[in-house]
Amino acid sequence: MAETTLQIAGRHYTVRCRDGEEAHLAHLAGLIERKARLAQQNTPGLTEVRTLLFAALFLADELNDLKREAIGRQQSLALGDDDELAVQAMEALAARIEKLRERLVDPEPGA
Repeated sequence: MAETTLQIAGRHYTVRCRDGEEAHLAHLAGLIERKARLAQQNTPGLTEVRTLLFAALFLADELNDLKREAIGRQQSLALGDDDELAVQAMEALAARIEKLRERLVDPEPGA
């Protein structure tokens, strides 16, 4: 098990992680650090806890927006399934029309 030190909102935190995950944790800590700095810039004098609270809220808001966007994309893709069904229905109708046209142009003998 590896151990790494992360700096967030001016404090150092030592955490354990699986071997090889140190860089990923440092990246995540960097995301939190940027949000913490943003919170401190927008509201000077925040306590450490409130700084981290606002950083978490900023990140949760971004995550929520991304989830809503993903749901919207999934719904638009689902509409694409309806489009595929419509295309299949039109192709079936076109085939029926073609058969009717052939009967009108070349009526069957004895008809």
